[in-house]
Amino acid sequence: MASSTELKKILGDLNKDSFISLLSKLIGESKFLQNNPPELIPQEDRAVKHVLDSLLSLSTTTGGGPLVINHVTYFPGRGNVIVEYPGTVPGKILSFVGCHMDVVTANPNDWEFDPFSLSIDGDKLRGRGTTDCLGHVALVAELMRRLAETKPKLKSTVVAVFIANEENSAISGVGVDALVKDGLLSKLKEGPLFWIDTADKQPCIGTGGMIPWKLHVTGKLFHSGLAHKAINPLELAMEALKEIQSRFYRDFPPHPKEEVYGFATPSTMKPTQWSYPGGGINQIPAECTISGDVRLTPFYNVKDVMEKLQEYVDDINENIGKLDSRGPVSKYVLPDENLRGSLTLSFDETMSGVACDLNSPGFHVLCKATEEVVGHVKPYSITGSLPLIRELQDEGFDVQTSGYGLMATYHAKNEYCLFSDMRQGYQVFVSIISQLED
Repeated sequence: MASSTELKKILGDLNKDSFISLLSKLIGESKFLQNNPPELIPQEDRAVKHVLDSLLSLSTTTGGGPLVINHVTYFPGRGNVIVEYPGTVPGKILSFVGCHMDVVTANPNDWEFDPFSLSIDGDKLRGRGTTDCLGHVALVAELMRRLAETKPKLKSTVVAVFIANEENSAISGVGVDALVKDGLLSKLKEGPLFWIDTADKQPCIGTGGMIPWKLHVTGKLFHSGLAHKAINPLELAMEALKEIQSRFYRDFPPHPKEEVYGFATPSTMKPTQWSYPGGGINQIPAECTISGDVRLTPFYNVKDVMEKLQEYVDDINENIGKLDSRGPVSKYVLPDENLRGSLTLSFDETMSGVACDLNSPGFHVLCKATEEVVGHVKPYSITGSLPLIRELQDEGFDVQTSGYGLMATYHAKNEYCLFSDMRQGYQVFVSIISQLED
């Protein structure tokens, strides 16, 4: 078996020409990889083709090398790819997962350069998907190619999983959820699973859950000059939301573990959108809707929060006349007309957050590799949400997360990554493999 130092020499550095060549082909497909159904359904097999073109000649499929490649498709044109470099010790395994081949949408009119072709500006590699996540697809594919070319004798099996359908969950049963359901990733539970889809070169050890909510408020429409005959849904919405938020922050205060994990914020519940049917400035409308989200640190349960929010709304409805009002004629009950204002709460699809296992060997090797390559290690947590990984954790996978794009350009206009960061990402992967051999 190669020693850690020998293995690093064998695997060397990221091949810039090969990496940029593959990344250029992937970004060239990004127009067809946008995920925003029903209008835009990605065709991930357009990216799969380039990954397979890079690796198949070094696979058991062609007889040209050791890589075991499985192209798995659950929906026409929307494939996943599992690539395995076999080790010698049964049950000893590590995996790089989460490199997804779909991207968020991009409007070329809003960009300073073409989002759908790779352009290079010094160290910057520019285009939709460079940071999230086609840059990582190219990076991990290059790692697997290098393993197959140099054929180091490893104890550990190294597995890469390139997935479809990460950016939108409106259509399910296409990507990693289906692979897990079919048991195709089960053996990855025997070792650390590195989810490569974050940014800024540091371990991301915590993410937030998300509960999108809508609060529909019904009042009574009337002329604004006769406000005593109306139930103003806008005022009711504001007062009700204030009460809901107060109760939320009482029941879900900052959690002690948030400091341990370095979360920038505790759990939050706030409005982000407001709508009403329209009407004149002199009309008190009949209804309005406030929408927003809860961002929940992973130390609270999404279902518990949803139940509490519904409890708050039920209680406010029952006691709507006791809610604070605004001014001498502002009211939410009209007894003479037997009318009451009311609140209806609904939820869209939720997501649970993740707290990575800080005692895991996977976490320790990732930290050591990061410090070795980047020069320092500072794990971080955010209440932004990553889909799918909590489900993997719940299934028994030891999930650790990292990434080598830039948080500042994640899902943004004029997206780019830095080649120097991707190069360090490659070196981190090599260090992880080397450490797990010892």
